[in-house]
Amino acid sequence: MEWIWFDEEERALLNERYGLAVGRVREILQEQSVPADFVSYFRRTAQFILLCDDVRERLENGAYDADPALMRSDNRALYEDILPEHYGSSFANPSYACDVLGEEMGKLLCFLYAQVRGLIAYLFEGKLEEAAAHVELFVQVYGILASSDAKEAFSKTVSAVREALYWFESDYADVIAAHRIREGIDPDCSFFTDILMHADLSNTDYLYRYGEYITENELRMASFLNSLPAEEIDRMADTWSEGYRMGFVLAKKPLEKKRTVNLHYFAGFERVVRKAAENFAKMGLRPTIYRYSVSALTTNGAARSGFSGAVPNPQYDYDHKEDGALMLDARYLQRRVEVTQTAYEQRKELANAHGGPAVLELFGQKPFEPVNNPHAWSYDDAQRKLSVKLRNRMNRITQEFIIGKERSFTIISFPTPEIDEKRFEEIFRETIRVNTLDSRKYLQIQQTIIDALNKGTCAHILGTNGNHTDLTVQFHPLRDPEKETIFENCGADVNIPVGEVFTSPVLKGTNGVLHVTQVYLNGLNYRDLELEFQDGVIVKYSCRNFDAEEDNKAYIRENILFHHKTLPMGEFAIGTNTTAYAMAHRFGIAQRLPILIAEKTGPHFAVGDTCYSWEEDNQLFNPDGKEIIAKDNEISARRKEDPSKAYFQCHTDITIPYEELGLIEVSGKDGYRAQIIRDGRFVLPGVQELNAPLDEMMRWKV
Repeated sequence: MEWIWFDEEERALLNERYGLAVGRVREILQEQSVPADFVSYFRRTAQFILLCDDVRERLENGAYDADPALMRSDNRALYEDILPEHYGSSFANPSYACDVLGEEMGKLLCFLYAQVRGLIAYLFEGKLEEAAAHVELFVQVYGILASSDAKEAFSKTVSAVREALYWFESDYADVIAAHRIREGIDPDCSFFTDILMHADLSNTDYLYRYGEYITENELRMASFLNSLPAEEIDRMADTWSEGYRMGFVLAKKPLEKKRTVNLHYFAGFERVVRKAAENFAKMGLRPTIYRYSVSALTTNGAARSGFSGAVPNPQYDYDHKEDGALMLDARYLQRRVEVTQTAYEQRKELANAHGGPAVLELFGQKPFEPVNNPHAWSYDDAQRKLSVKLRNRMNRITQEFIIGKERSFTIISFPTPEIDEKRFEEIFRETIRVNTLDSRKYLQIQQTIIDALNKGTCAHILGTNGNHTDLTVQFHPLRDPEKETIFENCGADVNIPVGEVFTSPVLKGTNGVLHVTQVYLNGLNYRDLELEFQDGVIVKYSCRNFDAEEDNKAYIRENILFHHKTLPMGEFAIGTNTTAYAMAHRFGIAQRLPILIAEKTGPHFAVGDTCYSWEEDNQLFNPDGKEIIAKDNEISARRKEDPSKAYFQCHTDITIPYEELGLIEVSGKDGYRAQIIRDGRFVLPGVQELNAPLDEMMRWKV
């Protein structure tokens, strides 16, 4: 696929450049020119680079076609070093690197090794410039260590290595970051599309062609989907693609102006994604696909965004989530902004014609509770402020070129075989049923709930059964109840499955404590998560994941607050999908549901931006024709003067399950009160039908 990125002459020059760098690595493998403490690091990293080069040669000469078993063994070899059973003695592990190489140099060389591991992606995708540059960086750092081993000069050596890494990341931003942008909007530069649309899916060896780590989970998923009748595959794909289309229709956005859709999915789902891509083609949309980020330049936390295979070791991803701390300063920030602006300007028409992402999520992976690694790179206070500023600047540029008011999205989720080895297929089929519930039925029931909520000025939420939530949420006032509504009636379009009504609360008067005994957010587990709100913003937070309170606060600050000092409540919603809730309890997977489904199984509260960020001025209507007017809050309203003070670039939903819910009661003027849920059951007249799956669930328990 190298033709994507450069012409024949450029390719020849890059091949020569890459070959020279790899040749030097072969020499390094035989040398001992660096101080003795560093010999093992450079030898092992050199061996990894040469393994990647061997794989490149086998890809080019067709060796894998002749011997598929070789492809499978190479896949294991490429990822073996960071697997949990080997991570304790891997230079990708900041603790091990610092123990062996010293604190300062260990952090730097651990960073380098993590970046060099990106060779897997670069060589599989034919990105020779990125591949050559990273091998050259390794050679450069080796040269720095080889030229100075005097103890009195070692501090200068550390500084020289750090400078080399810093300027590499800055200099290559216009290659790595720009390519990332192009992959998201240009359908002619996706390595993945060829595999997705043309591979023989009946032979699961195609999975190894991505260069991603492949386990029995991905192989079983692909085989299971191959076993399903075409009608079942169509049902899954149609729900996904139709949800995307309806997102444009319901928001009155111009789908006819769009030419591309960005597909996010996991290896093993190709049969469903291929069918969805065919559906998108009928809408005039071609797919763009990019791999999750393998570079510190474009990584944003531990969560993966884009195409992914199996996660070899979530602790590795977590340890390297803030590797950007090595280079994040004001100068680097400006460089990234300039590169992003230029990359979009060069492809303005492609960006304007991009419709947004269609995401297929995976759930049911083994629960992961990270260990805080004191040797990992982490942002200091100044860098946290810069990281927030950088996200804001980048988002504003993206909104300018991929026009926010004209784009949409959709998300659907399915379980991995890892969720339950014996009952996976049964859980999968039940998930299909949940994802394809009749929206019309739910919209009617939800409208009854909305009618009751629209008469109120606030809601009171109380926990029970060990949950000590005690929270009052303030509503926007209705000026014209005949034409306006506070809550949106959510069908199965952008957020699949169906099942919620939601609003953006007024911050002033929104007070109290939100507590959940256990919840998974963005793949991370939280035990006894507690947030206290005062006038709609978080004033205190805690959990019980770690022994030290400061570690608990840091965990929340990094992964929920995303380095902001505080966040507002951006959403209050009532989930109505009791069928999904019953499914979760029937199979014992409640704590492994994705937030996409979990948020439909009880009331939930989002911290961060509202659901309508960057689209507050667009008119939106419920199916009954009433305009949704609660799209802003006191903070997002600042966008009219200074958008940098209005948005946080995050939105995290936190759900209270029905069994921990004592009361949701709405209050209004003249003594108006209406209970929506009491003791985990819907009690509002006209909506008790939602209790049927809950009642059935109780019979299962008996």
